[in-house]
Amino acid sequence: MLLEFKKFALKGNMIDLAVGVIIGGAFNTIVTSLVNDIIMPVFSIFTGNLDFTNWFIALDGKYYKTIEIAKAEGVATINYGSFLSGVINFLIMAFVLFLLVRQINKIRSKFTKEIEQQPTTKKCPRCLSDINILATKCPHCTSDVEI
Repeated sequence: MLLEFKKFALKGNMIDLAVGVIIGGAFNTIVTSLVNDIIMPVFSIFTGNLDFTNWFIALDGKYYKTIEIAKAEGVATINYGSFLSGVINFLIMAFVLFLLVRQINKIRSKFTKEIEQQPTTKKCPRCLSDINILATKCPHCTSDVEI
């Protein structure tokens, strides 16, 4: 069982997945910082300097100035401001990933076009059959072919 686990854990796909998860976690930290430290303060200028983290509903029906005060009192809260920040986080992350994948696809298509433009076959001068570009002898008529 240990050998089977070792074989599973060291597969290339498993290592790639682990690297992807680690990079994704780091990327999430960057996007969270972008939202909380840059976008939300700018957005709060247009909404009258509101702090989304303190948008909540106390389930005991009383008013509390901040979530911290409500939690110190032991009151359950619905934190829809934090949820709103999470939704904005997700939308920004999805948009940034869209832009990143779009650029990667542009680079990949440019690279693929360059590879596709290079010929892989040539015509045999004697029988006009398509042969490999590196062939020195035609497999159809056996005549010598220049590289």
